[in-house]
Amino acid sequence: MDFPMGKIEEITLQSKELGEAITMLVYLPANYSPLYKYSLLIAQDGRDYFQLGRIGRIADEFLSKKEIENIIIVGIPYDSVEDRRQKYHPKGEQHQAYIRFLAHELVPYLDERYPTYQMGMGRALIGDSLAATVSLLAALQYPHTFGKVLLQSPYVNEEVFSAVKNFSHPELLNIYHTVGEQETFVKTSSSKNKDFLTPNRELSKIFNDKGYGYFYEEFRGDHTWTHWQPDLKRALKRMFS
Repeated sequence: MDFPMGKIEEITLQSKELGEAITMLVYLPANYSPLYKYSLLIAQDGRDYFQLGRIGRIADEFLSKKEIENIIIVGIPYDSVEDRRQKYHPKGEQHQAYIRFLAHELVPYLDERYPTYQMGMGRALIGDSLAATVSLLAALQYPHTFGKVLLQSPYVNEEVFSAVKNFSHPELLNIYHTVGEQETFVKTSSSKNKDFLTPNRELSKIFNDKGYGYFYEEFRGDHTWTHWQPDLKRALKRMFS
């Protein structure tokens, strides 16, 4: 079936926090109008979400059937593996600056440019692997800015555990979290093999114990877009229906 297609435009924002110009992809629904209000979904690994995840096509289908609310999707690409690690990894040199860029620069810019809800529950962050890690940590630091987080196979380490444990307002966040049953031996950018499954299970227990608004499931599969792409459909439906 063919659905009315939204359009994708490019925007560039000069970031003081990062000291560089960030060019992003923005999906606007087919019936986009400044007279409506829109939820925002901001994707780290942005180009991957558009190309490998086909997130725009999923949104086209759901919007045409009125199965999700009006949504604008912003994809923030990374330049290189090294650039991605610097910004997304909790120990990366630009990690904090990237989180400040999201909260203090990108959100005000998007709120000014598009008719958004301008509140936490109207904004979501999504990412896969390390892109999920930085999405979660940004929401924990700025829960009044980002009320929803969609985590696909996040990289979980001690920083993540302690941030989730020490967060004092779990009621402010709504979290979608999936990981693959076969993610026990994942080749990472540092070329070490890591077990993602065990720490994700531990993280899931903390989310539940602390009373976050929370959905968790393990899919049959490994740490690749082959599995994240179909999972995206459920993720968008659960978080935006």
